Amino acid sequence: MPCVVKCAFYFTILGRRESFIAVAWKWREEMIIKRLKVVDTERCVGCQNCMFACVRAFGEVGLAKSRIFVRSAGGMERGFVVIVCRACENPPCAAVCPTNALTPRKGGGVRQNLSKCIGCGNCQRACIIGCVFWDEASNKPMICIQCGYCANFCPHGVLSVERIEVPDDCGGDENSVESVESIERVKSVERVASSESVESGEFVKSGTGKAETETESREGVSVHA
Repeated sequence: MPCVVKCAFYFTILGRRESFIAVAWKWREEMIIKRLKVVDTERCVGCQNCMFACVRAFGEVGLAKSRIFVRSAGGMERGFVVIVCRACENPPCAAVCPTNALTPRKGGGVRQNLSKCIGCGNCQRACIIGCVFWDEASNKPMICIQCGYCANFCPHGVLSVERIEVPDDCGGDENSVESVESIERVKSVERVASSESVESGEFVKSGTGKAETETESREGVSVHA
C-alpha cells in the first residue's frame, strides 16, 4: 500500500487525535523488519535468561518450549553455544515443507502457519544448525519468530536486534510471527516486563529497545542487548 494511502487510512481511523508525525511514524514502523542477531557467543555465561524470556513471551511454561537454546560447548572453560534461527535468506526448512506451513519471510527466516503443518519433521531435519525445535505435545516445529524479546534480557550483549527498513512496495513485516495473537502476546509481555523493571529499579528499557541499568543510564553507558 503506497505511503499516501496508508497515511490517509490512519487519519480515517485516528481522526485528529494524532499529528501527521505520529501517523507517519506508524507507517514507517510497518516498513521495518526485525531480525535477531547473535553478536558474540564469547560473552555468554549460560544464564539462560533468553530462554526464560522466550517462554514467557509465548505464555508457555518450562524451557522445553523455548525457541532459543543455550548449551555448554564442552565444559565451562570452553564457553557456551547459542542455538537460534539465524534468519536464512533462503531457508532450507521452508524449501522442504510439503504443505507450505513454512514460507520464506522478508528479511530472512520463515513465517509460520502451523495450521497447515502435518508434523512430518522435514523442516527439523533440513536445518543445518539444529534451530528447528520440536513440540512433542502438538507434534509441531518451534522456530524463532525474530521478535527480539529475548535480547532485552541478555545481560552481556550476546544478542541484539537488527532493524531493516524495506522498500514501500515490499509491504511490512506482517509475516514475522506465527499469528496476530503471537504479536499481541509478545507486546503485552513487553509492556508488563517494562513496567515491572522500572518499578523494581533493576533495568530501564531505552527507546531503542535496549536494556540498561539505572546506574549505566545515568553515566550514559548502555548495555547492548
